[in-house]
Amino acid sequence: MQTKTRMNVYFDPDLLKKVEALALRRSISKSAVIEAAVASFLSADASERLEAVFARRMDRIGRQIDGLDEDIAIVGETLSLFIRFWLTITPPLPDSAQAAARAKGAERFESFLQTLGRRLATGDRFLKELSRDVDLQRDGTTESG
Repeated sequence: MQTKTRMNVYFDPDLLKKVEALALRRSISKSAVIEAAVASFLSADASERLEAVFARRMDRIGRQIDGLDEDIAIVGETLSLFIRFWLTITPPLPDSAQAAARAKGAERFESFLQTLGRRLATGDRFLKELSRDVDLQRDGTTESG
């Protein structure tokens, strides 16, 4: 039978609670949990496991950045198409109508900002809606059907 040496260590109370909870869930002693953790930490492959954890996290972050790049590209294309369309169809105003047009534009812009603020507050995003609409069209269904 292998003998074990007693050692007194100090733990942060929160960490000790986690050790106790794990020991309860696995029906093993706290000493067994601590021994396994220390053995894992000191094993030769500990650095390889740590590197693998970091690699997985970096992969996830890379995928998130790729998604953001795509979202930004969609926003840029959407904005450029809107500006091109607006410039194409908007006739120039006579000087006499410009003051009224500025006032109406300020009113519409204020309304736009309020709508944008509400959407941002609720988490409802245009790109999410766009993705849902594209998925629905791809599936051959409509929102009303």
